[in-house]
Amino acid sequence: MTAFSRRGFLAGAAGALTASVRRAAAAPASSSLAEAGDRAGVLFGASIAREALEDAAYGELYRRHARILTTDWALKFDTLRPTAEAWRFEAADRIVDFGQRNGMAVRGHALIWNENAPAWLASLSAREIGRVFDAHIERAVSRYAGRLHSWDVVNEPFWPDHGKPGGYRDGPWFAALGQGYVARALKRAALADPKARLAINEAHCEIPGGWGETIRPRLLDLVTRLKDDGAPLHAVGLQGHLKPRWGEDDDRFLRFVEQLAARGVEIYVTELDVDDSSLPADVEARDAIVARRYFDFLSAVLRAASVKVVQCWQLADRYSWLRAPDVQHLRGAAFPARPLPFDDGLNEKPAAEAIRRAFAARKRSW
Repeated sequence: MTAFSRRGFLAGAAGALTASVRRAAAAPASSSLAEAGDRAGVLFGASIAREALEDAAYGELYRRHARILTTDWALKFDTLRPTAEAWRFEAADRIVDFGQRNGMAVRGHALIWNENAPAWLASLSAREIGRVFDAHIERAVSRYAGRLHSWDVVNEPFWPDHGKPGGYRDGPWFAALGQGYVARALKRAALADPKARLAINEAHCEIPGGWGETIRPRLLDLVTRLKDDGAPLHAVGLQGHLKPRWGEDDDRFLRFVEQLAARGVEIYVTELDVDDSSLPADVEARDAIVARRYFDFLSAVLRAASVKVVQCWQLADRYSWLRAPDVQHLRGAAFPARPLPFDDGLNEKPAAEAIRRAFAARKRSW
């Protein structure tokens, strides 16, 4: 089914879905999403930024529904290192402290990403960039040694449209160090905190064709080579930015998850949300389709025992990255995005109950 025809099908089905999901959501919530995840053997949580620390009600939403947090932007390279001399740990320190005070695990995101390099790196030689690379990983990881659940050591290593060998994403780290930068980053991070679980975090793998078709085999090959070479890789993060307009094949994605797991890694769903830009403008119909997409995706992927973490990218619509003006423009939708389990008023949406039901359906025979 094409993305266009599927869009029509989803719109036509919206009325029936709305009624069933609205009835489910209207029932009193028996548990938080964190508790529902506990029963399924999954750590549920979300990315977090300063909003949850400055908005008391939003912070309370995290306390109730999250077992694990991921630093949104606070530990990305350009945030930590706006200049060659500066180190800005304040925002990350607040998040890690917030998590520890409230009994929540914290994931560090992301040590190395070719897309967020500050301009000052461009003036350095390849050798100097190598020294910055090593020193950055050592200082950032050492600062939080023993305090973090895991690190996204390398974020989004692949972007075939850049035309680089192996389909790698271009940027200062790849340009200076080549394909070996991934293994080098993992080994450096393990030296700085031998107890941290180390992950590669990748996008688009849930897309049936296009980028997904291109990236999945490359990621499998990379994980195989890293494991064969003894690199300290414990998990693979698969982001899960779901896009109904591009179609879906959740069983195919499950097979990919199982292929990764067979290479000896855990699987984390790290940035889950649903881009509703192709869906009907009617809020009830749109929310119902979004909820169904959460349920279908999670019901499939949670059949893999290797899935240990499920995280949304933020918890409430008003703080979603899809609401950013530049992203909203690219989405081409006339209405604000509603991609998350809670709305602008921090009220539960049908998507929250869909997540709960997907957790409840997970078989616990393993």
